[in-house]
Amino acid sequence: MTTIDWDAAADSFDEEPDHGLRDPAVRDAWARRMETWLPGARSSVLDLGCGTGSLALLVACQGHRVTAVDRSPRMVEQARAKLAGTGTEVLVGDAGDPPVGTQRFDVILARHTVWLLPDPVAALRLWFSLLRPGGRLVLIEGVWNGTGLPAARLTALLAEHTERVHHEPLSGDSGLWGREVDDERYALVARAEPPHRHTEVVDVHLILRRGSEVLLARRAGTGYADGLLHAPSGHAEDGEDVRAAMIRETAEEIGVELAPDELRVALVMQHRGPGGNPRMGWFFEADLDPGRPPRNAEPDKCSELAWYPLDALPDDMVAYCREGLDGYRAGQRFLIHWHEDADTVAYAPRGTRRADPLPVSAAPTGRLHHVRLPVRDLAEAVAEWGWLLGRLGHVPYQRWAQGRSWRHGDSHVAVEHAPVPPDSGNDSGNDSGDGSGDGPRPGTGRLGFHVRDRAALAALVADAPAHGWRPLPPDGRAAADGSGCRTARLADTAGHEVELVAP
Repeated sequence: MTTIDWDAAADSFDEEPDHGLRDPAVRDAWARRMETWLPGARSSVLDLGCGTGSLALLVACQGHRVTAVDRSPRMVEQARAKLAGTGTEVLVGDAGDPPVGTQRFDVILARHTVWLLPDPVAALRLWFSLLRPGGRLVLIEGVWNGTGLPAARLTALLAEHTERVHHEPLSGDSGLWGREVDDERYALVARAEPPHRHTEVVDVHLILRRGSEVLLARRAGTGYADGLLHAPSGHAEDGEDVRAAMIRETAEEIGVELAPDELRVALVMQHRGPGGNPRMGWFFEADLDPGRPPRNAEPDKCSELAWYPLDALPDDMVAYCREGLDGYRAGQRFLIHWHEDADTVAYAPRGTRRADPLPVSAAPTGRLHHVRLPVRDLAEAVAEWGWLLGRLGHVPYQRWAQGRSWRHGDSHVAVEHAPVPPDSGNDSGNDSGDGSGDGPRPGTGRLGFHVRDRAALAALVADAPAHGWRPLPPDGRAAADGSGCRTARLADTAGHEVELVAP
């Protein structure tokens, strides 16, 4: 630390105690403040608008390396004389554009300077560029007789560069000024840390379809979820879009080169693992090309590849991936899967942590919701329709004791066992309307249509009898996907049946 003979130096201070620090008590008050604003370790400090060097001398005497700048040659001459022997470099230059070249500093100090600058926004931007990461900007300003820069205004100017701004009122400390003051005087200490922006890792996941089956890989040797099944996946790299990331990860993990038009967006999931940070997951679907079979291209990270039925997925899976595939099968588009820190990475079949679907716009009224096909032999129909619909891009959807369904977009096709009663010779009859029927007979079907909302559904059902449609009782089969939709059944004069479905 530099030792100064303050009595010998006193004559070089300005007469005005507010600026010249001639009074030892004022000088000591500023020295105590500077110790709290500056780093404890020896640092490089740039004093802008230094005047005759009074603050620069205090800083140098606290052991810091100082560079001082002022636009007045006369002030610079006095500052050089005052700072002789401290190792301080004093330069003639504009505080708004100091002549320091590529030097970087730990601290930039400016006292009663910002309010005088013609373009403080540009000056602050430049000053932050001169700070090392984690450095600090110490600004001492105020408003005197209506002239100056209020703290709120200067804080707003700093918001572009940092969120860490400490505001320290100075008006109440008469020791700093040598007298009582009643105007606004303050210091702002701003850290050179950019404003925090929420960021998330973006990951991509491939739903590779082979008819009604999906490809899963068993993780090994990665340190995360090893031994559990997961879809081929990875992270998007800087500057890489999600589709390009999916194509790259597919080639790296399973050796399949996909073209961009082979990928379809399946759903988006925001997810958080136990104790981890949020991530944004993009699930893409693609169909298997038999001429390009997948292989384990990363045996150090994967112990096996295998195909699994979409509607009967294994339980030993990474939880959010399993919930993503279940959501995909159920026709969800956006999901949130949020682990608590005590949760396990593995899927828990009887656990409470489940993906939360985000609502999306309902399908327009009149769009086909489903076709229901009653069949005599359910196993035969599942084999035949499952093959055909799988080839047509449908996904296994609902599964209940008497039926199965396959979804494509917001519509699905269902087959349901409906035996012909022994005493019935009519293969084409439908419900009798008294609630005692067994539903449509084999060889007949039911059309389901979307309705915009429940109010529109109620109005449509109320108006239907006047136009020849007869309301039918519920058929007793709860929706297998638990969607909570409201439904109504109608039959025309000939017995043809429709089902109306509202979200």
